[in-house]
Amino acid sequence: MSFIRAASKVAQQVLLAPGCSCEPLYVSARCISFSPRQVTSDASFHSVSFSETDHPKVLITGGLGQLGVGLAKLLRKQFGNNNVILSDIRKPPNDVFHSGPFIYSDILDYKNLREIVVNNRITWLVHYSALLSAVGEANVTLARDVNITGLHNILDIAVEHGLRLFVPSTIGAFGPTSPRNPTPDLCIQRPRTIYGVSKVHAELMGEYYHHRYGLDFRCLRYPGIISADSQPGGGTTDYAVQIFHDAIKTGKFVCNLKPDTRLPMMFIDDCLRATLEVMEAPAEMLSMRTYNINAMSFTPEELAQEVQKQLPDLEVSYEIDPVRQAIADSWPMNFEDSNARKDWGWKHEYDLAELVQMMLNFIGSDSRVAHVN
Repeated sequence: MSFIRAASKVAQQVLLAPGCSCEPLYVSARCISFSPRQVTSDASFHSVSFSETDHPKVLITGGLGQLGVGLAKLLRKQFGNNNVILSDIRKPPNDVFHSGPFIYSDILDYKNLREIVVNNRITWLVHYSALLSAVGEANVTLARDVNITGLHNILDIAVEHGLRLFVPSTIGAFGPTSPRNPTPDLCIQRPRTIYGVSKVHAELMGEYYHHRYGLDFRCLRYPGIISADSQPGGGTTDYAVQIFHDAIKTGKFVCNLKPDTRLPMMFIDDCLRATLEVMEAPAEMLSMRTYNINAMSFTPEELAQEVQKQLPDLEVSYEIDPVRQAIADSWPMNFEDSNARKDWGWKHEYDLAELVQMMLNFIGSDSRVAHVN
């Protein structure tokens, strides 16, 4: 039995995401009164699995965000350039477009997604499309559509075509009643942002589909991710990226969180490696489907002091954003990630000092090149 998609749209809304071109996002009715397991004979080749000696064929949604380009680069080194497809609703920059396969993909367009998976014989799907915490609070309707409705399309397609599915979660999946220092894998969550609510929804739906339909669902709760090759994208932890850009360009940094706000953080290289490792881990090694991962935990004041060891003239001031501060105060101060370390051998490589050195080296060299040009 194949999926039956409603012939008429029950709702059609044109939504504009901050920083994105205007794209029509469709919310469609669909019939899902059957088991997704019944659809695996729908196409002649879509359910073909790959052996341990074959490379997966990977689709990354939301590929132009903070993590997608970096993950594509890592996976292409591992599996071959043409086996990893980046997708987004935005036009890619030239370097991304010429670095490997890129296609348009709107996660709210089920038919478009299904055609991509079938035509490209996708076996792994990495679902990075999401609106982050602060942006989501500014546009709850759009966040609900992208983060929840889009996820439902991804889950249905992953089950229909027997995909291995990775959906990231976040420190934002916890709330003010969660244990904060440390926060274990299993505890009360109850977040108070649409971003956090949608991520808890993703965790639970993914685990449900795993137990109900056998979906190979894998999820990591990322801490704040710090990377030098992307601009801050509307997250509460973005101060930990912005400080490096401002330190090099102006020598002055205004932080929108209190100086003693402690949050778990991770350098992007560790994050991307963890994602690859959990996707490659044999299923029998996974005692759960959603894991915390952690590397370090610091405050804005501690980060500023570490940066000032390298740039002693940096001036730091604080202008607190009440929305972001309230979000940060509800999040974990430190992640407990012993299950990831025990089950599939997770181990971070970068601590605070190494993180600061890497960020300053990268942004500093990039800034010098731009100045020369």
